[in-house]
Amino acid sequence: MNKTFFIETYGCQMNFSDSEIVHSVLVSAGYSAIENYKEADIIFVNTCSIRDNAEQRVLNRLQEFSFLKKKKTHLKIGILGCMAERLKEELIEIQQSVDLVVGPDAYRNLPNLLNTVETGEKAVSVLLSEEETYAEIEPVRVGDNQVSAFIAIMRGCENFCAYCVVPYVRGKERSRDFETIIEEAKKLFEQGYREITLLGQNVNSYHYNDVNFAQLLARAAEVNPLLRLRFATSHPKDLSDELLETMSKYPNICKAIHLPIQSGSDAILKKMKRKYDSAWYLDRISAIRRYMPDCSISTDIIAGFCGETEADHQNTIKLMETVGYSSAFMFKYSERPNTFASENYPDDVPDDVKSRRLTEIIDKQQELSLKSNQADVGKTFEVLVEGVSKKSDKQYFGRNSQNKVVVFDHTNEKIGDYVHIKVTDCSAITLKGSRHCELQSSEAIQNK
Repeated sequence: MNKTFFIETYGCQMNFSDSEIVHSVLVSAGYSAIENYKEADIIFVNTCSIRDNAEQRVLNRLQEFSFLKKKKTHLKIGILGCMAERLKEELIEIQQSVDLVVGPDAYRNLPNLLNTVETGEKAVSVLLSEEETYAEIEPVRVGDNQVSAFIAIMRGCENFCAYCVVPYVRGKERSRDFETIIEEAKKLFEQGYREITLLGQNVNSYHYNDVNFAQLLARAAEVNPLLRLRFATSHPKDLSDELLETMSKYPNICKAIHLPIQSGSDAILKKMKRKYDSAWYLDRISAIRRYMPDCSISTDIIAGFCGETEADHQNTIKLMETVGYSSAFMFKYSERPNTFASENYPDDVPDDVKSRRLTEIIDKQQELSLKSNQADVGKTFEVLVEGVSKKSDKQYFGRNSQNKVVVFDHTNEKIGDYVHIKVTDCSAITLKGSRHCELQSSEAIQNK
């Protein structure tokens, strides 16, 4: 009888992309995926280490799986990804129920490792690679979304920001052969997908032979005008004018850029080892506006980094106002073991101060998001229909080029269609509207 497996994924888009790689490796080896973890022979948890809260969620979930294992003694439990790489053998010592610990560069060896586990041994494989990109492995797309997909174009990171554990758990930066990326994009389009997000820890530093990220993005956009392109995540130091010019030239490259600032204080940015200051960052914002006035900009912000003063915090608030972000991911600083910050800076901002500053940042972003959405009322956008609204089965939702969610009453549209929606109302997180003109067929758009 074939063994069955279940994968539960935490963290960033790259982790979800990695889970699709794992799925493909296991299916190719004769294992079968299953949707109910209680019925699986093997449970994998693909983990995140970016913040302590993420790891605690995993540890709590492992307790539930451990209780299940007491009733189902043949059950095997495996930890994958960043947490596996960070804690290594220690995970098996902490969690006696864990049988398998596999880092992000060892997934193709999973079948052999599982054979070892079946003999009653524990298995650990966490060696980082300078070459592994899984370029030739076709991911198995899972879930209900048959419209949008991820393509990992590079792995690893060498920025070594002071607060970040990613370079230590993801290894050396390496880019994937661009031909395999374009081939994967073509296959996805043929399978009915209409939107692809190119992924990397620092996606705009992609470089394979003579092809840089701007050139790769242009080649991907030329696969088909019906195929939308997004990417994540950009580092401000690598956001070139060439990339912005390329984005402005192709209508199917979405006009949305996620550009983490982390702090609006030059002193804190220097301590964070972010390799830019606020003036450089704002120059990149000006360049975005120059090439694409309609481009939305989102960001990441950390509240309460080591040594952050009230003046530093206020500089962050001011920079937020200057840029006018459409959305943001906002967090309290969480010290991660073995990072530069943990070994060189005291985590000296009291937790209540971090919480208060984070609340002020969130409140400011709510204000900015609402203002950004209110500016779209009365405008008409091309929206890719992604699914049925969670609030009403009479409505569809999709996103426009600016990555904003648009909700509208549906008539004869199908998921995967493009429609023109006129925005009539909004909240801070959603645009609401109605169809402004006829449904855009594939043929009509291709013949534009």
